[in-house]
Amino acid sequence: MSNAVATSPALLKITDLKTWFPIRRGVFSRTVAHVRAVDGVSLEIREGETLGLVGESGCGKTTLARSILGLDPIQSGSIAFEGQALHTMRSEDLRRMRRDLQVIFQDPFSSLNPRMTVIDIITEALIVHGLIGNADRETAAIELLNDVGLGHDSLHRYPHEFSGGQRQRIGVARAIALKPKLILCDEAVSALDVSVQAQVVNLLMDLREKYNLAYLFISHDLSVVRHVCDRIAVMYLGELVEIGPAEAIISAPRHPYTRALVSAIPQVGVEGKGRIVLTGDVPSPASPPPGCRFHTRCAHALDACRQSEQALKDVARAHQVACMRVDEL
Repeated sequence: MSNAVATSPALLKITDLKTWFPIRRGVFSRTVAHVRAVDGVSLEIREGETLGLVGESGCGKTTLARSILGLDPIQSGSIAFEGQALHTMRSEDLRRMRRDLQVIFQDPFSSLNPRMTVIDIITEALIVHGLIGNADRETAAIELLNDVGLGHDSLHRYPHEFSGGQRQRIGVARAIALKPKLILCDEAVSALDVSVQAQVVNLLMDLREKYNLAYLFISHDLSVVRHVCDRIAVMYLGELVEIGPAEAIISAPRHPYTRALVSAIPQVGVEGKGRIVLTGDVPSPASPPPGCRFHTRCAHALDACRQSEQALKDVARAHQVACMRVDEL
């Protein structure tokens, strides 16, 4: 992470965030338990920074993003954007704040309205927020299409007339239309072919430099995350287990779970060498195991790991790990 990013103020600050979903049973639909999708997560994203959020499917990555956007109600904790609490903000103020907080979805087809043309899709937010009038729509749309590498001949076409990569570029154009400060990329390239992934990733990096954007880049592909992100946060069963500079996480992971994820990154000419295969299934977030949540799949777990919860602790500059045995492994 560059010194400029490291010293910039926190754009987004999440403190001890919990997003639980009730499990209801019986005739009266009484709450008997909760699915602890996000359970005590704290992190920051600074201006111009890209933070990668990685972990297996079901670990809570998307729920965290939805909580930031206000799409899933939080149980407790706080979400502050530019020092203002999003989770307690009035709907009118939240609507204004959303100009600076946008999202790129995973599926570039289902995230676009099939009945709207490209010009309508990418200028809708500008019209809603009163930033342009109908007379300026075409000029604004052409500028946005140029930013994402599409021509003006796309203006009056529909989403089904484009390839997957082109549709995602339209999604990116819609996300940058309001010139936001932070964009949540929820598996933004995972549905694309590998060659197209590289093009979209490079586009996102170019736009970051042009508009000083910050990204929360959610992905399960660590090879992509390494290329894009300044820092990486690793999530397991609703909790963060490691967070630090991207290069340190990839080249010298400290948590056993992170090591397993990194060992699965494909390498040219290497077939399974050093691969760490995790045994067992991921526990249910409705009844997470006591102590360290990873102990049921960890080859290094001790009795103490099964009894004591592990908080993140500093192991190096800007590098934190939640593991009792981090200094031994």
